[in-house]
Amino acid sequence: MRITANTCPALVLNADFQPLSYFPLSLWSWHDTVKAVFMDRVNVVSEYDQVVRSPSLTFNLPSVISLKEYVPSSRRVAFTRFNVFLRDGFACQYCGVQKNTHDLTFDHVVPRSKGGLTTWENVVTACGPCNMRKANRTPREASMPLLFPAREPSAHRLRDEGRSFPPGYLHESWRDFLYWDAELDPF
Repeated sequence: MRITANTCPALVLNADFQPLSYFPLSLWSWHDTVKAVFMDRVNVVSEYDQVVRSPSLTFNLPSVISLKEYVPSSRRVAFTRFNVFLRDGFACQYCGVQKNTHDLTFDHVVPRSKGGLTTWENVVTACGPCNMRKANRTPREASMPLLFPAREPSAHRLRDEGRSFPPGYLHESWRDFLYWDAELDPF
């Protein structure tokens, strides 16, 4: 296997062994991971079978690393388009249909032309057809009630929401660290 920038990424865990981020998943390229290992900034938790060589060393590439120093997470969530989509589960808050990000827009519940602000409490995820149908009206005026009220999410809630959208690729060595505290279904 030829190693490229996109192969053999390492899952990055905080010092408490929780991923730094679930969505997007905290991954470092193999190159950044090797630098961090040699600078003694991280602990190697798990390795790939893939071996790399230098003139004087041969070692397996790390697949999971943990930071040696704990990095506190932000208490407030950044107000971004992506985080609005994540808060709303990538689903239109008018019709409930889940879509890809390129098929979603965000909608001002109270239109800006009517004094609505661009805030967590006034912006929701909408699909294009619902956004066009609602137009420059409030949900009540358009007879389009919201499925859930728009609220600022906590960092904890957004992290949990991100966990429900696993990335397309999960190396088997990552699973224990991503889902070890997930509630189990009883038989």
